[in-house]
Amino acid sequence: MTISLAAKLLREALIHALVASSPVLVVSLVVGLTIGIIQTTTSVQEQTLSFVPKIIFIFLVLILVGVPIIQYMVEYTRQLFILISSFPR
Repeated sequence: MTISLAAKLLREALIHALVASSPVLVVSLVVGLTIGIIQTTTSVQEQTLSFVPKIIFIFLVLILVGVPIIQYMVEYTRQLFILISSFPR
């Protein structure tokens, strides 16, 4: 394995991890920001108020896009195993 191949594999792994986690992170960010704006405008400073909606929306996102994310990561893992098996011993 060369250094350029290792760098390429590391870059691909980071990109795949980013793509797989982005739906959950984006929804969490949007819900947190929305709840924060609502709390600021209504002067309600209860910190636990944003926790429950975030969890609900994250579970909904995982239900909706969980299978495609798993398929995406399984395909990437399959490609890695094929690459590993092609290395000389």
